[in-house]
Amino acid sequence: MLSSSDRPALPMLTSISNSPSADRRVAFEVAGEAFPQLGSRQNGASPRLAGLAVACLLLVCFLGLATPLPVAAETPVAGAPVATGETIAATAPLDVAAVGETVTFERDVMSVLSKASCNAGTCHGNVNGKGGLFLSLRGQDPTDDYRQLVRAAAGRRIDPLEPSQSLLLLKATATVAHEGGKRFDRQSPEHEILVRWIEEGLSPPDLTAPAVTHLEVTPADEVLWQPRQEIGLRVNAVFSDGTRRDVTRLAVYEPSDPLVEVTREGIVRFAQPGVVTVLVRYLDGQFPVRLACRPTTDAFEWAEQDPENFIDEQIFERLRTLRVHPAPPAADTVFLRRLSLDLLGVLPTAEEAREFVADPSPDKRRVWVDRFLMRPEFASMWALKWSDLVRNEEKTLDATGVERLHEWMRQRFADDQPLDAFVRELIVARGSTYDHPPANYWRAHREPFVRAETTAQVFLGVRLQCAKCHNHPFDRWSQDEYYEWASLFEGIDYEIVANERRDRLDSHEFVGEQIVSVKPEGEVKNARTGKPAPARFLGGGPPGDGDRLEQLAAWLTSPGNRLFATAQANRIWYHLMGAGLVDPVDDLRPTNPASHPALLARLADELVASGFSLKHLVRTIVLSRTYQLASEIDDSQWGEDEIYDQRLYARAVVRRLPAEQLLDAQSQVLALPARFEGYAAGTRAGQLAGVERVRRKLADGDVFLRQFGKPERLLACECERSDAPTLGQALSLVGGESLNARLRHPDNRIGQLLAQTSDHSEIIETLFWTALGRPPTDQETSAALEAIRLSDQPRAALEDLTWALLNAKELIFRN
Repeated sequence: MLSSSDRPALPMLTSISNSPSADRRVAFEVAGEAFPQLGSRQNGASPRLAGLAVACLLLVCFLGLATPLPVAAETPVAGAPVATGETIAATAPLDVAAVGETVTFERDVMSVLSKASCNAGTCHGNVNGKGGLFLSLRGQDPTDDYRQLVRAAAGRRIDPLEPSQSLLLLKATATVAHEGGKRFDRQSPEHEILVRWIEEGLSPPDLTAPAVTHLEVTPADEVLWQPRQEIGLRVNAVFSDGTRRDVTRLAVYEPSDPLVEVTREGIVRFAQPGVVTVLVRYLDGQFPVRLACRPTTDAFEWAEQDPENFIDEQIFERLRTLRVHPAPPAADTVFLRRLSLDLLGVLPTAEEAREFVADPSPDKRRVWVDRFLMRPEFASMWALKWSDLVRNEEKTLDATGVERLHEWMRQRFADDQPLDAFVRELIVARGSTYDHPPANYWRAHREPFVRAETTAQVFLGVRLQCAKCHNHPFDRWSQDEYYEWASLFEGIDYEIVANERRDRLDSHEFVGEQIVSVKPEGEVKNARTGKPAPARFLGGGPPGDGDRLEQLAAWLTSPGNRLFATAQANRIWYHLMGAGLVDPVDDLRPTNPASHPALLARLADELVASGFSLKHLVRTIVLSRTYQLASEIDDSQWGEDEIYDQRLYARAVVRRLPAEQLLDAQSQVLALPARFEGYAAGTRAGQLAGVERVRRKLADGDVFLRQFGKPERLLACECERSDAPTLGQALSLVGGESLNARLRHPDNRIGQLLAQTSDHSEIIETLFWTALGRPPTDQETSAALEAIRLSDQPRAALEDLTWALLNAKELIFRN
């Protein structure tokens, strides 16, 4: 081995330049000896120096020592496609080679990586990468992506001498084995863009380059009438310097439903009739396109509707565009039952149902809406809904804390406290969890990351969980923003006054009072940088000096914070209509657009204008004709293969009663309350504060609620409540021990009615009005009387009739 003094001196790389010549080769000067066409290997230099120059080039690329040559600014060309100089149809091939402009990394290369799905979460955009190549998710970090492609792995992914032989291209075209398969052809625009980028000197990302401000997509909203089943989209990107480019070929298309496929050129093809949203992405720009395909109905004639308010105007206009007639108004019996369940959580009594049907007043529905809004059951039902959201359960809060938080919320809803004030009280709360009930919100969420995620999801409709490990794959939030938001919640601390838990092995159980306090400072560590993350509001600026929670509450509930108003309006709509305008209800993001975006915006405006009054928005929705439509619709409007989309709201959404309402309905029909461990006799399921008042000791009512999907409140999400049918539910309804025992109870409603009258027709009618909110039909009355006549025990026949009513779809479902 030669010592350092014995080694020959190596020539030094003195310059590197990019030749504008047609063959696009890179010129070098090494130790004064020029290699003007090194890339083509046609220079006359000595083999030693030629080989050295190649090595120097690779080293320069690897270390990032080369300085890119300045390139000419882009000349704005209206309607020009990416890397072309002429306007083309959406279906035309993209002739990149015909362009004179320079290919850039931040604009062209990054769009290719997205178009080919290289930076998707299932590929190299995964937090662990794929095959040793790590790319930022959906291209959110161009600088690091450049380093990965050019310098990482000793620069082996790029071949500056033979660009088309670069490993990056060989794998993407499946010329060599690639686990991700073929991403594009060698004759494709993607391939040509990457080749040109390498030939032109591997320009790094220019972070000061014009950014995409928005996308313009045409058509933005279109209905296709069969036999037409495909349509081409044209996408123009508008940049911050005012330039516009046709990016149809390099945009990414993501349909909301598999009933359509979208080609690389932006051609949308429907496999069957339906309504879909196609999200169009190009770099940072996103645009949702609403498309529908419907059977041709030449004879369609829109029947003019009489809208009650702006809700009907928006819904009916959409239906008119789709040539769909809405269902007729629901009958009085159906409307009152629906209203009572949605506003009070209970069935109307037989007396209420009879009174409402007999009332001839034309404005009786408005009168009864106002009457129900003043009932105490309204506040109890919304306290139940929010108890699910803020995780009001006994294991973490203990029974006393659960009851006091529930009662605090019930009283706030009874007083119609504005939602913004309600949320501010929760956010700023501290002190004793017994004396200051809203402080239990922080007791239920004991870590800064859990607090940050819950607060964003419940109050802003933002699901941040994915951004903890990497930039959000479907939303605009970065990993840095996640930790900056989480830092706002770092200063919350607890003083455990007493913990008298019974299970000594369960460290998550708390029984006793706690004191919630807030430290003046605190920051979480950013997992990406390893450094403290400065506190910052989500998508906003940093807090000022002073109490962070006070500032957070003010920022969160500000009328100017559209996320807050929109999330709350969407949740209220969901609970009344059965389907959110955005679904899931707490997942508001550009990639999950609303079915009726203008309507959702108007509902949010209405909520703000009313001073965030829950009752006002509830009243507005239930008085609309849309809410009052029947659940049955003319099926002849749908094509043979067409599936009705419930988010058209052309008819009422039929849904199973939640666990509490179903159990309370049984109790109301039987006039016998269910039993709940730790609660006074007569307590309704809809009045329960928590989940399990006495742990590991369940009464029959507790078992029923658990069986029918009452959430354990371990998640701050509507999704935790389940209405999925199970075999256990069917067995409980058909032959459950508790239900049968209550049916046979001598003092139930059947026994009371038999003690009052011997007229079986009257008893039958009362049972129908009580259970279904309507009188029996003549056929139903005749069948019931015949069953009683044939039975030697009239009470047993009435028990069978009541059992049948309790298992009827009319009772189990809200229609």
